[in-house]
Amino acid sequence: MNTFARSICVVVALCGGLAWAGEAPDSGDSAWILTSTALVLFMTIPGLALFYGGLVRSGNVLSVLMQCFTITCLVTILWLLVGYSLAFGEDWGGIGVVGSLHKALYIGVGESALNGTIPESSFATFQLTFAIITPALIVGGFAERMRFSAVLLFVGAWSLLVYAPVAHWLWGGGWLGTDSPFDSFNIHVLDFAGGTVVHLTAGTAAIVAAMTLGPRRGFPDHMQPPHNMTLTIAGAAMLWVGWFGFNGGSALAANGDAAMAVAVTHISAAAGAFTWLVIEWIRYGKPSALGAVTGMVAGLGTITPASGFVGPAAALVIGVAAGGVCFVATNFIKRTLRIDDSLDVFPVHAVGGALGTILTGVFASNALGVFSGQAELDILPQLGNQAVGVVAVLGYTAVVTWLILKATDALVGNRVSLEDETEGLDLVSHNERGYIL
Repeated sequence: MNTFARSICVVVALCGGLAWAGEAPDSGDSAWILTSTALVLFMTIPGLALFYGGLVRSGNVLSVLMQCFTITCLVTILWLLVGYSLAFGEDWGGIGVVGSLHKALYIGVGESALNGTIPESSFATFQLTFAIITPALIVGGFAERMRFSAVLLFVGAWSLLVYAPVAHWLWGGGWLGTDSPFDSFNIHVLDFAGGTVVHLTAGTAAIVAAMTLGPRRGFPDHMQPPHNMTLTIAGAAMLWVGWFGFNGGSALAANGDAAMAVAVTHISAAAGAFTWLVIEWIRYGKPSALGAVTGMVAGLGTITPASGFVGPAAALVIGVAAGGVCFVATNFIKRTLRIDDSLDVFPVHAVGGALGTILTGVFASNALGVFSGQAELDILPQLGNQAVGVVAVLGYTAVVTWLILKATDALVGNRVSLEDETEGLDLVSHNERGYIL
């Protein structure tokens, strides 16, 4: 082979190598998303399961753990079959409502398939953990009184009819997303990690379920306190740690957005918890552990939509606002409206998610001095976009959730009998006890 021919071969080989290198996933980004995936799954099992399990009465602790565990299994199967494709597949019909089925059963999601700088299989699994925790949050709205069969039917239908479409609207190229091709709507909602997709949908579904099923026996004047705050505190700590993957992982890269998301998440959680316990201290004379962890979750849920867009000073404001507003909302729902949203899902997650989504429209702006975020935007128009997103997601979720509950009630009956409720769902639903005394 002459010199010219050898040179051509070298050039071709180098070009081929560069092309191959360009198609390879980024190892740092991939490692961070794999870690974040584990952290977000850890939020549901065991984090949320223990958090909720400690808050119910002792005869229902196993039922809550079982519901969270089984939801993890059921949603995983549905996500593989059609859920991922409905949420993140190519738009079906070109109207920005739901994805097509071309990725059903992960068709095309092979080892070489990429989503940005990470393997698509990693992206799909990371998004799966969000699809798992969202319906698991709803358990807090109907805890201690819904049949296990009804829970599974409801969660399966809700995951496909509510979660997947809303995820597509915001994150899958749908009509509300920042990457939406539908510029004629001029609605681009900022939701970095799930203020609307996760918290607003879960909280809205929880209160619809609570109102549809009715209150627990003895609510509100003769309810026993949480049976094991030790479990609840342990679960809350797991949620706090796992939330770093929830918000930081939503950058889909190991970069400055991820680092700032982790920082503001931690600040808002601390501010929300501290604000709630100070309010309790002033109002009732003593701060409670339950109040501290509830304020923590409020701070985390409220910062979620803003986490990739705002800075540390804004996170402090958002956390304080979350602790105060969600405290008032919780008391209003339970004491004034007397709605038995058993574990305060709506006032913490829906109110917090909506509040955070609205505040994102303000604090994402880079024109607020020390309170500036990272985006160049006009605050008033963006506030309008954020409000449209909140109203659309809340309204759609409420209507479809109610329809699903009516269907499950007709099929299997949603609520256990008063005798079964008194006995406790551990024995009634699973013939087991959470505690052997």
